[in-house]
Amino acid sequence: MLARNLALSLCAALGLAACSKDVPPPNIAFAPWDKAYASKQDLAQVDYAHPLSTAEIARITPEWLATLDQEQIDQIYARLTAGPIPDGAFDGKILLPRGGTGKFRLSEIVGGFTGMGLHLKGLVLEDVGETLWRGKVFYRNERVLRNRIEDLSLLKKMGLVKGDPAKMNFEGKETWLLFPAKLYCGQSLLDARRESIIIDYFFTDEIAGYQENPDFLAGRRGLRVRDEIRMIRPGFYLGRAYLDKAFALNFTLYNKAMDEQGRDAFVKTGRVQEDCWSGTQPRKVLAAAGG
Repeated sequence: MLARNLALSLCAALGLAACSKDVPPPNIAFAPWDKAYASKQDLAQVDYAHPLSTAEIARITPEWLATLDQEQIDQIYARLTAGPIPDGAFDGKILLPRGGTGKFRLSEIVGGFTGMGLHLKGLVLEDVGETLWRGKVFYRNERVLRNRIEDLSLLKKMGLVKGDPAKMNFEGKETWLLFPAKLYCGQSLLDARRESIIIDYFFTDEIAGYQENPDFLAGRRGLRVRDEIRMIRPGFYLGRAYLDKAFALNFTLYNKAMDEQGRDAFVKTGRVQEDCWSGTQPRKVLAAAGG
């Protein structure tokens, strides 16, 4: 699972806390299940029987999500819609379900990716998640995303960087914006009832500014990364990272200014811009004003 994080770290996301730590955790209901896979609830039924309220959604943070197990995270994701395709910079956070330590070795996960010649011995999730990148930058009009990288030491250690990749200007600073991806609406690999926003690295080499080393690592000749995200509330997204269509891990994306600007209106109305197909089953959202 760690190497799924390489993918995730290079191309998925990590995030900052969305709310003050003084805010009490949300009281969100979940459909019952046990360890047996057959006990898992149909996601359409979860969506119908346990609608989310905007007041509870407003109290969700990445830290609270990290206290849940994977089934609970899946049930939350299934009750979300895509919302608007983001624009601008977002901070990210790898989201390990309850019981996950992050002490997973990359080599155990990407062992099936032949011909890559990666030197992965000894690398663990913390190395990837904390050293490699600081967030994502969305270019909504271009339908492109890039990842903000501030330290190339890990990639150089793995022999994946030749020379010094060109830097780009980001908020007045020169930094590395690497691992470009295409943005579009598409079918969720977890919940096909409605679309998610897809972050697709498969054809990363077709995007202007592509740099072979290290950008190839996320693409079709590397880890074949594909992420999908849905909106928790304006400025705050929950995502799922896949390697070659195999689920790797969860992540969050957060923009504090967007959250603060859009939160009150969302809590009162529950209405947001939907850029993707929201499905044939209407999402039930209990808004504070209308209950």
